[in-house]
Amino acid sequence: MVDSDDEVTPRRGRFDAVHKWAATAAGVVALAFSLYNFTELQKKPEIDMALPHLMRIGLVGKDTHFYLQPTVSTRIKTQDVEVIRDARFRLTPVGSISSSKRPVFYWKEVGTWNFDPVKEWISYRWSGDPAPFLVSQDRPQQPTFLFQADGWSFQPGRYEGSLQLSRSENHNPVTKNFCLIISKKAVDEIRNGASREDIFYWRNDMPKAKASSKVSGCYVREAEWQG
Repeated sequence: MVDSDDEVTPRRGRFDAVHKWAATAAGVVALAFSLYNFTELQKKPEIDMALPHLMRIGLVGKDTHFYLQPTVSTRIKTQDVEVIRDARFRLTPVGSISSSKRPVFYWKEVGTWNFDPVKEWISYRWSGDPAPFLVSQDRPQQPTFLFQADGWSFQPGRYEGSLQLSRSENHNPVTKNFCLIISKKAVDEIRNGASREDIFYWRNDMPKAKASSKVSGCYVREAEWQG
């Protein structure tokens, strides 16, 4: 007869070996996971910018105003934050108006929109100076930029535009391009509203405009493409 202690000893030895191997494997996996997390956290944030479906345009005196509220975010979780140091807005007449004067816009300020439910009226208000701002994964930004071109107003036609955000250190800027269609009717509206500082809406998602091969994807006057 085999002694019972002799049977238990080999089984216990095998159990201890398996337990040690499992513990070692778990430790290796945990170490690899920690190293991966550490590596990811050390990465520089990758900035992404999305333009809104709506932009606002106005004329104050002889100066043209563009109000644009992009979403600026990073898709990677890192310990670092990105610093957006500057914003530049460009607009170039193309096609039949390519010889027209090209406006020079500058970042004038940051603002907020206030809605009056009684009057059903939206108004703009200053909220900050043009200054660097921070972006991190848990802190995306949606600043309302006001860009101004002194002494310039629209001609009817097509414009190619871009919004460019300058980043910190030696990172390349983030740029988004767009197109804008201005009709003669819209030009007259803007000019007639200059003394009242009226603000007009342009959108790039109007169903009728998207169905048109000539203006699809461009920002168009909202009131002209409704219904």
